[in-house]
Amino acid sequence: MSPNNVHGVDLHDGEWGAVGSAQYWKYNHDGKKRVTKAIVEAIDDEKKSVTFKVVEGYLLELYKSFRNTVQVDTKGENNLVTWTMEYEKLNENVPEPNTLMDLCLSMTKDIETHHLK
Repeated sequence: MSPNNVHGVDLHDGEWGAVGSAQYWKYNHDGKKRVTKAIVEAIDDEKKSVTFKVVEGYLLELYKSFRNTVQVDTKGENNLVTWTMEYEKLNENVPEPNTLMDLCLSMTKDIETHHLK
């Protein structure tokens, strides 16, 4: 749904859509191909949210810890997508993950376009 941003997501361990499953994400960030391994830490069907905890890869070169939660609020035909990033920088020289948030926004727009077709 977002081929310019995400090149693939491979299941490493567990079952798709299950808490505890591990996935390798292949994506573009800041103009470079990146790989990150993330564990599905939580799924809340009622809140329509999924939380991923990064355990390997590029993001851990910058951050001691990194979690990403995506939540969808639906009201009629309208959907509001909220991305929440929780992170701890390795040091004060590490930038805020603004370009990563740009990536999330771009992916969200691509998914919306895909579903509107």
